[in-house]
Amino acid sequence: MRIGVLALQGGVREHVRLLVGLGAQVAELRVPADLEGPDGLRVDGLVLPGGESSTIDRLLRMFGLFDPLRAAIGSGLPTLGTCAGLVLLADRVQDPAPGQRSLGVLDVTVQRNAFGSQVDSAEVDLETADGPVRVAFIRAPRVVAQGPEVEVLARRGEAVVGVRQGSITGVAFHPELTGETRFHRRLCADALGRFEVAAAS
Repeated sequence: MRIGVLALQGGVREHVRLLVGLGAQVAELRVPADLEGPDGLRVDGLVLPGGESSTIDRLLRMFGLFDPLRAAIGSGLPTLGTCAGLVLLADRVQDPAPGQRSLGVLDVTVQRNAFGSQVDSAEVDLETADGPVRVAFIRAPRVVAQGPEVEVLARRGEAVVGVRQGSITGVAFHPELTGETRFHRRLCADALGRFEVAAAS
């Protein structure tokens, strides 16, 4: 089993460190060949890290990863998007940067920078559908609308900050910065299930 971490920009190292600590093999994804080989996908799960969503979007298109990633996630690849990763997953983005696109694989509308600027960053205790967590909010987005198949995982006050739709999980915060492993463990479990099904066939 191997987890891919998109490594074009943002908090890549923290995710890699957390996943390795959980016993996962990790591949850093920068070009389409890192994601797909002649026999299919090279990874069983995927992390889209935080960073600057509009910059990551431009780099995805520059390096030819935009369409392959969208197809892989759409085919059921277990995926975790954190902060900017949530924005990238969203079907709709409020107030996007000029020319900004998203992968459109998660039926939500996301508002960028909903919790203020960098100086408003904070570590926060949250109750989630999977249990209590302590996570970091840094220029975080929020979900302002979600489709009927989207499960709300977490709220900060009245704001929706964590969602799941099928094999896709999107959170507005950074669990990797506080060492919170809950979401990555769920990703690894989903990826292992996919790996075992593929191996059996």
